[in-house]
Amino acid sequence: MNKTKLSKFILEMKFMKKTKEKVEKEEDDAEGRALYSSEITDKMLHGQSNFIIEPSFVPCENLIEGRVSYRGMNPEIERIMEIERYGEQQVKERERLEREKEMTKDVSDKDMAKFYGSIVKTMEKKYKQMKRLNIQPTKLKKELPLNQKFKKPNYDD
Repeated sequence: MNKTKLSKFILEMKFMKKTKEKVEKEEDDAEGRALYSSEITDKMLHGQSNFIIEPSFVPCENLIEGRVSYRGMNPEIERIMEIERYGEQQVKERERLEREKEMTKDVSDKDMAKFYGSIVKTMEKKYKQMKRLNIQPTKLKKELPLNQKFKKPNYDD
């Protein structure tokens, strides 16, 4: 393991940057091994670990990562959260059910028929009056005299 070391000045040259980084990394590893040599066993160095090292406690505590929205403040974020929580298929099914619920009838068929019947009767009365007066609905505006002017009311007090 007697490796020849390059001088400090050579390592600082532009074309030696990668070599310098590699040398520094090796030195740091050697220092770390020397520092913890009494605590680290060969089994720890070469064997498999029984532990999983997690840089964050988010997965350990089952926390939500990223942006969060509640009660319709940001519907787009809530939709993303729902997809992550339940999966795409279940979310699409839930949205389809919500749309169907929104499309339910506000007015029953009987009420609608009654209302439509009354409108038909009203329109029928209107056209009967026009027919009785012999006015065509399309010519209604044209038949009014154009020379009519505003008449002042008579005040004979």
